Amino acid sequence: MKKENRVKKNKEFQEIFKKGKSFANRQFVVYSLKRPGQAHFRIGLSVSKKLGNAVTRNQIKRYIRQAILELEGELHNEYDYIIIARKPAAEMNFFEVKNSLIHVLKISKVLKWKKTNSHS
Repeated sequence: MKKENRVKKNKEFQEIFKKGKSFANRQFVVYSLKRPGQAHFRIGLSVSKKLGNAVTRNQIKRYIRQAILELEGELHNEYDYIIIARKPAAEMNFFEVKNSLIHVLKISKVLKWKKTNSHS
């Protein structure tokens, strides 16, 4: 994931938590905050130590990044997103992670897909 597509600073995370909208399913919580005029969407990831050891957490983050990469064209550019992994995400494979992310992003209405279009 490119550097300009990442949310890194704690201040930015806090702002997205405070001002953004949150949507969740059992595996993920997604916060989204509209940033008009922004050329690229940006993603921040949060995977708690409760989810497992470093290997498990890094694997979850890799899965999320890959899923976002594959959904790149479907996400609106004028948003910052924070994706928080919940406990069940630790037991999921890549396809389950991707489908779960698609599900929560559809709920949050930030995907460019229409309801009738099924990609799974």
